[in-house]
Amino acid sequence: MNIETISAIALGIGLSASTGFRVFIPMLVAGIAARIGLLPLGESFAWMGSMPAIISFGVAAVVEVLAYYIPLVDNLLDTLAAPLSVGAGTLLMTSVFPAESEWIRWVMGFVVGGGAAATIQSASSMTRLTSTNLTAGFGNPVVSTGEGVAATGFSVMSLFTPILVAVLLVVVMILLLRFAYRRLIRRKRSV
Repeated sequence: MNIETISAIALGIGLSASTGFRVFIPMLVAGIAARIGLLPLGESFAWMGSMPAIISFGVAAVVEVLAYYIPLVDNLLDTLAAPLSVGAGTLLMTSVFPAESEWIRWVMGFVVGGGAAATIQSASSMTRLTSTNLTAGFGNPVVSTGEGVAATGFSVMSLFTPILVAVLLVVVMILLLRFAYRRLIRRKRSV
C-alpha cells in the first residue's frame, strides 16, 4: 500500500467520521473542495462538485445547523441523523477510496465510512441525551455548537492533514466505544 492510498483512506475516514457530528457540513466541504480541485473524486462522484450539489449541500447544512438549536427538534434530529450520517459517511468514503472494483469501493465505504459515521453519531446522540437529562435541554445549544465546529474543523483538516485527522478520530472513536462499554457494564451490574 502506497502513501497515496493510505492518505485517501485517511481522508475518507476523516470526512466520514465528520458526518457523525453533522451530516451535511462534510458533504458541503467535500463538494467545495472537489469544485476547486482540492479533492479528487472518482469519476462517478464528480456530481458532488457541481454547483447544484454544492447549493443543495449548503442549504441542507444551514437548515441542519439551525434546527439543532430548536429544543426537542434537536433530539428528533439525532434519530433521523443516524441513518443519514451512515449514508453520507459511506458516500464520502466510497468517493475517495482508490479501488478498481466498484464493489470493493462500496463495501469499504460502508464498513469503514459508515462505521466511522455511526460511531461518532452514536456518541453525539449520547452526549445530547446526557445534556438534555442534566440541564433540561438548556445545555444542548453548547453541544450543538461543539458538534458544528467539530464537523467543520475535522472536514477541513481532513483535506490538508488526512492521516493526522484519521488517527485523531480513530482514537476518539476508541475512547467513545470504551466509555459506552463501561457504561453498559455498570448498567448491567446495577440491574
